[in-house]
Amino acid sequence: QVQLQESGGGLVHPGGSLRPSCAASGTIFSFNVMAWYRQAAGNEREFVAGIISGGNIRYADSVKGRFGISRENAKNTVHLQMNSLKPEDTAVYYCQGVGRGHYYWGQGTQVTVSS
Repeated sequence: QVQLQESGGGLVHPGGSLRPSCAASGTIFSFNVMAWYRQAAGNEREFVAGIISGGNIRYADSVKGRFGISRENAKNTVHLQMNSLKPEDTAVYYCQGVGRGHYYWGQGTQVTVSS
């Protein structure tokens, strides 16, 4: 059974940084795509950043220049370096893995940006 587990969320002041990570277990294949989404209270889930196995990366306009996504293919692990955090970045951040025609989601990790 494939599982994704996020870690590294938390509470940070505006302008601060966090680096959540997501690790996959229960799979022997490498995901074609690993990505981060987020969902703020009362809002729909939205794309944040994604990286494919070949290394191509895409970011949402709202996080370009502040967030950086990276992955360790051998470990099926993806990281999200979040800098210059703003209160509007507050959300539950979800990890997504795409492979063999299936989409997998983690349970989410809370990120709160507040003074």
